[in-house]
Amino acid sequence: MNDLSNGLPVSNEPIQPIVNRRDFMKGSAAGAAAISFGALASGKVSASDFTNDYGPLAPVADEVTGLELLKLPQGFKYWSFGWRGQIMNDGTPTPGVHDGMAVVASQGGTIALVRNHEIRGGGNAVPSPAIYNQAAPGGCSNLLFDPVRSRWQASYMSISGTSTNCAGGLTPWGTWLTCEETTTTLGGVAHGWVFEVPGFGIAKPVPLKAMGRRAHEATATDPVTGYVYMTEDAGSSSGFYRFRPNQYGNLAAGGVLEMLKVKDMPQADLRLDYPNGTSWEVEWVTIDQPESINPRNYTQGYNKGAARFSRLEGAWYDTGLIYFDSTNGGAINRGQIFHYEPRRNRLTMVFQSTNELTHPVSPDNLAVSPRGGVLICEDRSGSLQRILGLSQNGEVFEFAHNNVVLTENDIATVDAIYPGVASSVRAGSYTNSETAGATFYDRWLFLNIQNPGITVAITGPWNEGNL
Repeated sequence: MNDLSNGLPVSNEPIQPIVNRRDFMKGSAAGAAAISFGALASGKVSASDFTNDYGPLAPVADEVTGLELLKLPQGFKYWSFGWRGQIMNDGTPTPGVHDGMAVVASQGGTIALVRNHEIRGGGNAVPSPAIYNQAAPGGCSNLLFDPVRSRWQASYMSISGTSTNCAGGLTPWGTWLTCEETTTTLGGVAHGWVFEVPGFGIAKPVPLKAMGRRAHEATATDPVTGYVYMTEDAGSSSGFYRFRPNQYGNLAAGGVLEMLKVKDMPQADLRLDYPNGTSWEVEWVTIDQPESINPRNYTQGYNKGAARFSRLEGAWYDTGLIYFDSTNGGAINRGQIFHYEPRRNRLTMVFQSTNELTHPVSPDNLAVSPRGGVLICEDRSGSLQRILGLSQNGEVFEFAHNNVVLTENDIATVDAIYPGVASSVRAGSYTNSETAGATFYDRWLFLNIQNPGITVAITGPWNEGNL
């Protein structure tokens, strides 16, 4: 029995990991590549023309609060939940700074999401049964949703006492890897680790130290091998990593940490301008001291010839490919999207931003939809935050805008529905706050607005476009 206390739904049904129906198309690497950006990667298509794939955007009222929090195409609806300050089912106010997230498991008619809270610096740990460090205020909360009834069911803290939980990634065995984007020490306790969080239940607050200590960003796990691929957000000197566990699905049993190297191109600079479709054969070098920050993981790998990227961010596994992006690499330093083919040991740059108006600017979190399109969350500091789609033929289109502007009356409205919000959220415009945590489940897209801290579930006529 899955015993979740404090008023959470309990079910005797088995917990199932979330596996995209496309994920186990284990055919040849050539087959996988052919159905994912084949035209764009070949250089035959130019992603130069901006399109509104689902039509023009307009403010849409939240089905829960009635507030116009998002601009969306016609026909799309959404339900908000998990506002900062909202009292969760375990009695804890929801922390803020919502970031990486994924749907990681299901049980009966309920799906479970795990959501990061990227709270930096020192402070008091959020109360939970799983505290790593009492002097760190970050962590994860879990959210339960019924996709048939369009209904949020519950939320609770699953791990706390961590720091700067930026992104992470789901695993094929029904867990979330939450990544600390820092190597700080707080109250004498070291940070910079990966922790594993179950979709249902509470985490063990024990770092997976063999996966390295560094400014982690996101992960993507290959369901065939169990290898975990990881990005690093450490400025202009960042690496792309692979963790090969000793046992499939048991990351706590240790393994080998490696960093990507371009074959016959020692210390390749992949921050530069390359034509779409540029491809490299790669190999991997071992990080001998994964727990070290002096020398740091990147330095160890780079000294062995590993490649250099600029600010690697989101990562996602889909149909035999590992997608990941660079926030400020490429021709105009506004971003690149790569995919890695594990079965071929080949890296391809499938897209780079060359126009700030019609292309993604500073891509951060990304997710591949069940229908094959890529959703990109921008992190345009101080500007309107857009959520963009990238189709398999290279078309870029706007899917949503952050439209959060709150008055005191608006906050009172939300607090009447979700008690606790008024004590944490202030009136003002939040349209320049980044969106994050994009994750799909069938006909649902879940998304975070980092500040003031809101999670939304979006659904609509997906088949009318490329998401």
